[in-house]
Amino acid sequence: MRKLLTLIMGFMVIMQLAPSTPLAANPDYEKYGKIAIAVVQADYPGDDVTDYEYKGRKKLANNQVEDDFVFLVVENGKEFNVIVTIQHNLKNNKLLSMKVTEQKKK
Repeated sequence: MRKLLTLIMGFMVIMQLAPSTPLAANPDYEKYGKIAIAVVQADYPGDDVTDYEYKGRKKLANNQVEDDFVFLVVENGKEFNVIVTIQHNLKNNKLLSMKVTEQKKK
């Protein structure tokens, strides 16, 4: 229960950081932006997530697309990017796959 509460509180903080214009302009990927935020917060509890950016969409096949989100995370004083890639179907609005990748800064 404590982990869920921490996740919810972190999600609320991230939502305040999230830019409202891109998500509001494209509500078809708003759901996946929220999922990406929740996953990053769950994977990095207690760490600062200081920036968030929607990087765009790639068309795949048969109504399938891939949306990319980049987060700037500060862990133990070191900054790095976390990239969340979500593939989903535009026709039935279902998530197909999700990948989370750390991109350490040199």
